[in-house]
Amino acid sequence: MFSEFLSRLTQPQPAPLVEDDARLALTALLVRLARSDNDYSDTEMARIDRISAERYGLSPFESAALRARAEDLEAEAPDTVRFTRAIKEAVAYEDRLAVVQALWSVALADGHRTGEEDSLLRLVVSLLGVSDVDSALARQRAAKS
Repeated sequence: MFSEFLSRLTQPQPAPLVEDDARLALTALLVRLARSDNDYSDTEMARIDRISAERYGLSPFESAALRARAEDLEAEAPDTVRFTRAIKEAVAYEDRLAVVQALWSVALADGHRTGEEDSLLRLVVSLLGVSDVDSALARQRAAKS
């Protein structure tokens, strides 16, 4: 279903993503994090929907539809390293920084952080080219929201 999209994204020099594709790819990263501990909870799904609604100005229905598409994309996406590196090449730093805050928000949504989530977050933050300081500040903002 997403093979052409993933093929474009994982080219050696991917073109910048159009807004809808960037939304989908970044939301798929949120889904990947939420699924990383094998406990993809309703709380995490609701948090992803809320993030999408606030970030992109979507209705609850549109947010849920974006998440559903992102779940499908995440299931078909290559390994986290290739997928995240491709996003780094195709998405502006400010958007990647915002997604790091969203990733922290999802990780904190269910009230506890797991080792799997922490490990994946460290990897994704590094692969997205976001500094440790920016990630820590993003975590603090996410914890307050």
